[in-house]
Amino acid sequence: MNWIKDLEALLEGEVSFDSKIILEHSQDASIFQVMPNLVVFPKNFRDLQKLMRFVNRFNRRASSWKKAQKYPLKLTLTARAAGTCMSGGPLTQSIVVSFTKYMNKLVSLNPKVAVVEPGLYYHEMEKAMNRKKLYFPSFPASKSICALGGMIANNAGSEKNMLHGQTVEHVKSLNVLLSDGNVYDFGPLTKKQLNMKLRKDNFEGKVYRKMYQLLEENYDLIKNAAPKTSKNSCGYLLWKVWDRDTGVFDLSKIFVGSQGTLGLWSQAKVAVVRRKNHSRLIAVYLKDLKDMADLVKMLLPYAPNSLESFDRNTMLLGLRFMPQIARKTGKGLLKMLFSFWREALLMLRHGLPVFIVLVEISENRLVELKKRIVQVDAVLKNSKIPHLVMQSSQESEKYWTIRRESFSLLREHVKGKQTVPFVDDFAVLPSELPVFLPKLYNLLKSHGIKPTLAGHAGDGNFHVIPLMDLKDKKERDKIPVVLKDFVDLVLAHGGTITAEHNDGLIRTSFVEKQYGPKMTRLFEKVKDIFDPQNVFNPGKKVYGDFKFAMKHVKTK
Repeated sequence: MNWIKDLEALLEGEVSFDSKIILEHSQDASIFQVMPNLVVFPKNFRDLQKLMRFVNRFNRRASSWKKAQKYPLKLTLTARAAGTCMSGGPLTQSIVVSFTKYMNKLVSLNPKVAVVEPGLYYHEMEKAMNRKKLYFPSFPASKSICALGGMIANNAGSEKNMLHGQTVEHVKSLNVLLSDGNVYDFGPLTKKQLNMKLRKDNFEGKVYRKMYQLLEENYDLIKNAAPKTSKNSCGYLLWKVWDRDTGVFDLSKIFVGSQGTLGLWSQAKVAVVRRKNHSRLIAVYLKDLKDMADLVKMLLPYAPNSLESFDRNTMLLGLRFMPQIARKTGKGLLKMLFSFWREALLMLRHGLPVFIVLVEISENRLVELKKRIVQVDAVLKNSKIPHLVMQSSQESEKYWTIRRESFSLLREHVKGKQTVPFVDDFAVLPSELPVFLPKLYNLLKSHGIKPTLAGHAGDGNFHVIPLMDLKDKKERDKIPVVLKDFVDLVLAHGGTITAEHNDGLIRTSFVEKQYGPKMTRLFEKVKDIFDPQNVFNPGKKVYGDFKFAMKHVKTK
């Protein structure tokens, strides 16, 4: 195809339609497989500009070609970082723009701010931050394999969310390629700076004028539409952009969680925080789901860093794959098994827990940490809630490994079945959990689906990972039925259908159900303002095609 040769000659990076690379980029961690036409590995922002301008020229010409059926009628661009998205976000039938090969630098790091490229793996950034006792506070459970591009595209949340919030709170500015083929810097503006942008006679000025008008005319509607949950990545985060009270207007917030549907960012400035010197974990063993909300309410006054949790099925999974857990923590199997002797005694006395909640407390001074641990220990004892105080960070790590690695363990080691993340990322207010969770288990059980459940108890955000055989059509046919009932259940309890995994192929068609038609039309207007030709990752966030999604569910 001549147009591919033309594109190759244009870029400093690489263009590939090798079958192995195409196959690799046809899947992420979701249930979908979509074969792209081409994969581009840009080397720098200049490549992004050239690529965008090439696509614009191609699409203008393609509409007039007499033999257009021999060519793709339209080229589109879909960004991809590490490919760990669980919603099908980086999947396309057109061009994948893959960042991890070249645009993967930690440009700079100081005690407050890091400058990063989208292809930077978090574990590489973490190495540099560890040397300075820093961390990026919204790292996800997949931190060992994910990259910054996906973290920002999906508005990632973490086990530190209660203390620090989601990724959107830590993005200071973004350099973004827009649909006109130019790269612009987006960040917080004062009213005076905003007025200067509004007067610009170019595409950037047009974007600012239209976005300011949309946000001003619909200010109350937008503010009232924000989910009441502390986490959300459903829809565009319009309520984060314009604040009349502070006078700050910040379009960088609209790109966070947008799954690359409004532009492609080439560099981000993100906030980092100093790690506290000492941490301790308390593992709380809940015997009844109804105790979850009371436990969260009881512990919040002690300001824990984290209130993470996983269910009995996840715990049993960890025991089943203890050799793999031991390798992850760097211990031998016998040493790892022996490290659970206190847990064994606790369960002999109280039985298997329904849920385990991980309470992390951190302080800079060891004396203050011990004081807070004594307080939390006492309140749990007074409430007669079984629990164990970990004696070291090494002892704590076995719990974090089970919590963080449960999805990978299921995906890699369970034969005959696959992890099927399609009801994987709800959030409700923690007070709703005692009623909501039994209904969720019953919904899945009624369809013969056995899940594991892990997540962030303090935020009411849980990840449901069913095991199913997608080679079986009857199993695949359950997905749309259960998904629709799941969405209804979440919304009936005032929640969000996706807290941090985003809309992607799996949930975009349900965004209107969460927000209603008025807000959904605003989301569509936002897409049309930034991307009038629908070139950036079409079919995600808005204009979803559920039939297309279901046709591309993996069968092997």
